[in-house]
Amino acid sequence: MPPADDVFRAPKGVHDVLPPESARWVDLVARFARRVRRAGYGMVVSPLFEHVEVFERVGEHTDVVAKEMYAFTDKGGRQLALRPEGTAGVVRAYVQHHPTPPWKVWYVAPNFRYERAQKGRYRQHWQVGVEVLGTDDPGADVEVIALLDGFYRDLGLTGVKLLLNSMGDAESRPGYVAALREHLLAHADALGDEFRARVHANPLRVLDAKVEDWQDVIERAPQLTEHLSEASRVHFELVQEGLQALGIDYELAPRLVRGFDYYTSTTFEFQTAALDAAQNAIGGGGRYDGLAEQMGGAPTPGIGFGAGIERVMLALDAQGDAPMLGGLDVFLVDGLGAPGGTESLVLVELLREAGFAADRAFGGRSVKAQWKAADRAGARFGVMLGRDEAARDAVAVKDLFSGEQVEVPRTGLVAWLQARTAGEETTA
Repeated sequence: MPPADDVFRAPKGVHDVLPPESARWVDLVARFARRVRRAGYGMVVSPLFEHVEVFERVGEHTDVVAKEMYAFTDKGGRQLALRPEGTAGVVRAYVQHHPTPPWKVWYVAPNFRYERAQKGRYRQHWQVGVEVLGTDDPGADVEVIALLDGFYRDLGLTGVKLLLNSMGDAESRPGYVAALREHLLAHADALGDEFRARVHANPLRVLDAKVEDWQDVIERAPQLTEHLSEASRVHFELVQEGLQALGIDYELAPRLVRGFDYYTSTTFEFQTAALDAAQNAIGGGGRYDGLAEQMGGAPTPGIGFGAGIERVMLALDAQGDAPMLGGLDVFLVDGLGAPGGTESLVLVELLREAGFAADRAFGGRSVKAQWKAADRAGARFGVMLGRDEAARDAVAVKDLFSGEQVEVPRTGLVAWLQARTAGEETTA
């Protein structure tokens, strides 16, 4: 074995996802896919890298593009960049391939940002998301917000808060930006060169800054909702009416601008009380009605969201009482001691064919070790094949969540499990 210093390790800021944690990821993505497919969304897969200009269009003054993007020159001299976020590549695909609008798509993909590595924030992070292109109907805004809200409910997340704002349209924005710049410049001398540089480059980028010394000035800044055009005001009111009709609670957040320059009109963010303020955002998005045109396409309205898988998993773990994701439905514990474990082999295959995620131990391990393996696998039920039960052509079934144990006829095991999990989504 080589010395520890010679062992290859993953680069700083990235991590491996191994079983059983990877099973939770698969379950999370499957729940997301089921929900969005029911709403008519098809899956889109875009490249890991694009021409760097694709991402520069999302906001050259944002930290993501200016400081955190992995950009490189390939062997053909092309300037390329690893994808730092999901929307730009999907919009580029829409502009290139001209699908029939409205185009409703979903994705699961890794993004890459060179940022300070910390818990819940990685240089390669995974995201699920949706995009809707080709309609400016406020009902589309409501639909995508409702999808993300429903996804969090599917996962059992509680203490989730929806923040809502409007960035206005092309008519609204210039007057607000001028008023905001005037307010911020009045305090620039006291707040330093970085503050002044942001104000001159794009004053909206000051609003999402986390610098403590700037917060008092930000809190007293004019609000964009006070500068909305009539069309923007009506659109925003209709979005709110739609959310109210669906019973989705929200909180107006007049300084919510999100992290990219392409946002227009509706913007939103979901936050969780399970995490501290530095990382409590677990998903969000908004409208980007001018982005397709910036990429050479026809004027095309669009709206979407992204939700970070690692951050959502962190919230589930912090919450503690959220339902287990990704565990097995059944783990077979073989107490017969027969070489090869033929009885458990036959039964586990029977359960798999019936639609359950089922597994068993190998190598003649002790019954105690097999029960420990069932716990580690996050199994819902443990099924014991013991000599006493075999004499009665039965099995012992233990609910590993509640601790309840019953004896079930072997020929009726599948029906018993189906009855116990009726209305639930089995892992398989």
